[in-house]
Amino acid sequence: MNNIRIAIAGVGNCASSLIQGIHYYRKKNPENAIGLMHWEIGGYRPYDIEVVAAFDIDKRKVGKDVNEAIFSLPNCTTVFCSDLAPSGVRVQMGRILDGVSEHMAEFEDKYTFIPADHSEPDKHTVVNTLKETGAEILLNYMPVGSERAAKFYAECALEAGVAFINNIPVFIASNPEWASRFEEKNVPIIGDDIKSQLGATITHRVLTDLFKKRGVKIERTYQLNTGGNTDFLNMLNRHRLFSKKKSKTEAVQSVAARRLKNENIHIGPSDWVPWQKDNKVCFIRMEGKLFGDVPMDLELRLSVEDSPNSAGVAIDSLRCAKLALERGQGGVLEAPSAYFCKHPPRQFTDDEAYRMTEAFIMKQPDKIHEMSDYRRRQRN
Repeated sequence: MNNIRIAIAGVGNCASSLIQGIHYYRKKNPENAIGLMHWEIGGYRPYDIEVVAAFDIDKRKVGKDVNEAIFSLPNCTTVFCSDLAPSGVRVQMGRILDGVSEHMAEFEDKYTFIPADHSEPDKHTVVNTLKETGAEILLNYMPVGSERAAKFYAECALEAGVAFINNIPVFIASNPEWASRFEEKNVPIIGDDIKSQLGATITHRVLTDLFKKRGVKIERTYQLNTGGNTDFLNMLNRHRLFSKKKSKTEAVQSVAARRLKNENIHIGPSDWVPWQKDNKVCFIRMEGKLFGDVPMDLELRLSVEDSPNSAGVAIDSLRCAKLALERGQGGVLEAPSAYFCKHPPRQFTDDEAYRMTEAFIMKQPDKIHEMSDYRRRQRN
């Protein structure tokens, strides 16, 4: 089978983990491969993915081979596969727009973005690159709060006719106007805001769903997160944090038995701790009442390497987008969006989203519609 040809906007820690993973699993036997939800999807294995174009704005990456650039500062994620041969793909200058928060200039270079002294491409240039390289899917890895930059790359994907995976909390797939545009062009889109393989949001959601199923009333909850990568530094600007907090909060609210009042739920990144690097530490507290209105509380601490945690999901998301392309299916891919993302157009429990995604992979649209209709009736 031909490789899945992808382009990446933002060669940061998440892109580094994804590219390392593509090479890492090439050496693995499927029987003892750890860390994947699926070894094969539609005949495609984790290493059947090829980066054919990449865009970034940092002078330490622009112009370098992408397999070298992923190890350049300010990237700080775990290196678990370092023996990468040159790919032959050079990182091109991308559009900055609102991709760099002004406050990051106050910190040391090793923590921040340093814009390259290159002219920024217009939409026509990016679209041409996508077409000329034969890219099939464009991944958006812009920093949180990059509303204009995310929409710029979404426009490029639409014009080039390549599938778009929106890994950040800018609402594109979950925005009806954008969703309609991808539907009209018959271009697949998955989004918004990638869930980690086993991270803070998925853990909080599963616990919330468990409370509901076991008849425990949640009265208050919080989720606090700290990390030391550029994502957490970027989010010290609280203005850039609005969509992230909304995305993470809605992910939990949507699976609760009853929505909590705003003052009783707090979810979001809390602080930047430089020595943590790409390690993310999450603290979850849930207070509720059991049988007889007897109070209980739960506290959990989760420590994960942030970017590899998302790469395992991205690999499945890419392969699902490829299946849609092969099937001529455009618009929002509802099942993969619900399973892989925090803020899809419609929320489902993770069990429901999992079953829907398995049905999507197996090309069983009737099962997807059946579960989707059942969920709609429940809400009404």
